Amino acid sequence: MISIIKNKNLQKGVVLAVMAFTLQSCFVAKEYTRPEITETENLYRTDNLPSDSISMADVSWKTLFTDTYLQQYIEEGLQNNMDIRIAIQQIVAAEAYAKQGKAGYLPTLSVGPNLTHQELSKNSQFGAFLTNTSTDQYDITASLSWEADIWGKIRSNKRATQAAFLQSVAGHQAVKTQLISSIANTYYTILALDAQLEITKTSIKTRKKGVETIIALKEAGLTNQVAVDQNIAQYNNAKALEIDLQVALFKAENTLGILLGKAPQQIKRSSLDQQTINSEMKLGVASQLLSNRPDVMAAEYGLISAFELTNVARSSLYPSLTLTASGGLQSLDFDKLFNANSLFANIVGGLTQPIFNKRKLKTQKEVAIAQQEQALLNFKKTLLVAGNEVSNALYSYNSENKKYEFLQNEVEALRKAEKNSEELLKNGYATYLDLLTARQSALSSEIKVIGSRLQQLQSVVNLYEALGGGLK
Repeated sequence: MISIIKNKNLQKGVVLAVMAFTLQSCFVAKEYTRPEITETENLYRTDNLPSDSISMADVSWKTLFTDTYLQQYIEEGLQNNMDIRIAIQQIVAAEAYAKQGKAGYLPTLSVGPNLTHQELSKNSQFGAFLTNTSTDQYDITASLSWEADIWGKIRSNKRATQAAFLQSVAGHQAVKTQLISSIANTYYTILALDAQLEITKTSIKTRKKGVETIIALKEAGLTNQVAVDQNIAQYNNAKALEIDLQVALFKAENTLGILLGKAPQQIKRSSLDQQTINSEMKLGVASQLLSNRPDVMAAEYGLISAFELTNVARSSLYPSLTLTASGGLQSLDFDKLFNANSLFANIVGGLTQPIFNKRKLKTQKEVAIAQQEQALLNFKKTLLVAGNEVSNALYSYNSENKKYEFLQNEVEALRKAEKNSEELLKNGYATYLDLLTARQSALSSEIKVIGSRLQQLQSVVNLYEALGGGLK
């Protein structure tokens, strides 16, 4: 008889195990696979620009930027910049959630002493028969609860928190890339303003001498007041330009100070003509943006997290198998609390299927699916933006190289025109207006050459950032 009962229990256990395995195989959480995105096939237009399977992003910023002052500022910024420090704290918070997700498989356990005082009504069912309606109960109880991960809900939640952690890490890397780019561009702007200011000061000295000369010529009766006024106006125009450049330089230094995480101060630097960037313009294949761009990585980790949370929402609609247990010591008399007869234990196993829950679980699932679609669209958009930034940076770099050569030729031609105007004026074949025009054009052209050189340097920096450089 006992063997028959044992066989029946064994059969029931086998049936339950088979049913659980069958249900799990039908509704187990799905595995994430990277979506096929046709937009990645032509992320950027090369327009016959050089490309290579090795991306420029693989070059260390210490190798790319040779200026020792700039290297020092980048290192300082990576240590002290406020945005970097905020991103680090976001990583710390995400790491805490990731640790919590890993602990999802573990049971919850709590233990503690309790005192229960009960006062029964004398008119109640039991109080009417008891002489002492007041009782005290002492206990030390340990409670344990554990949920079986039948549908993969705990596993999916663990993966979601891990993806969120990696997303925060990628976000931190994106901040680093942007910071390096901002520091380099601001530093180059300061050097360009220095060069423009130096040219302007030289022009001011020349124009001041021109004013003194033209006044002497007027007093000698060789020219008129119109020529004097024109020279004075040109001199003051250069002085006003000097002030504008000084203001821009002051603001640029303050901006760099903020990027470095310190109070505004004068910045030590080299000069614009000493800047060289020793790196070939290697673009890399389009698929490398998936591994080099930290914002693309962050967008995909966001998609993974949303995908896994959708698994969690789906799993919540199915039954949950929970095992709870409690045990400890319990006694009406405190003196007998630690007696062997005070020991007690309870074990309960339950399978709970949610039926009516004010539509909370279904709403949670629908919201999770919508958020997953949002994350997918954000991933696609990030890829398109990345490709657009690379395309623009490449085209700008190539264009600035061509433009710089033309502007240099323009400066040489205008300098010759200025010199020839002076000679013609001495020999009476030109007017002071011709000379003033030539001087003004030469100054404007020299300023534009420096601006073009700045754009050259910044286009390389922007390309480096667009390709995801700065992580090494």
